[in-house]
Amino acid sequence: PLVESGGDLVKAGESLRLSCAISGAMHSIQNMAWHRQAPGKQRELVASISSSGTTNYADFVKGRFTISRDNAKRTVYLQMNSLKPEDPAVYYCTVTGTSGFRGGDYWGQGTQVTVSS
Repeated sequence: PLVESGGDLVKAGESLRLSCAISGAMHSIQNMAWHRQAPGKQRELVASISSSGTTNYADFVKGRFTISRDNAKRTVYLQMNSLKPEDPAVYYCTVTGTSGFRGGDYWGQGTQVTVSS
């Protein structure tokens, strides 16, 4: 029940903002995060934000990416600035919450980010 958007083809140095909206009846929403996976590479955590707003970033995006959340809109964002040629990947959002009687981590379908040099 996560709907991602915002992936696109941009040039190195440009910016993108990804969005991930929770659809459906999910409650007890806790941590929200963005992961990415490039072809032939392991999926890796990019950034996370707790329910209280505490953020955590991978070293390779510190100072360039910003994660935020709007609890009223049930949406998490990833503002990506100064994109680099090594940033292209499918970006996935994850939400820790409860849907129906199932609690756990939910994953979005992914959105493609491509950076041309």
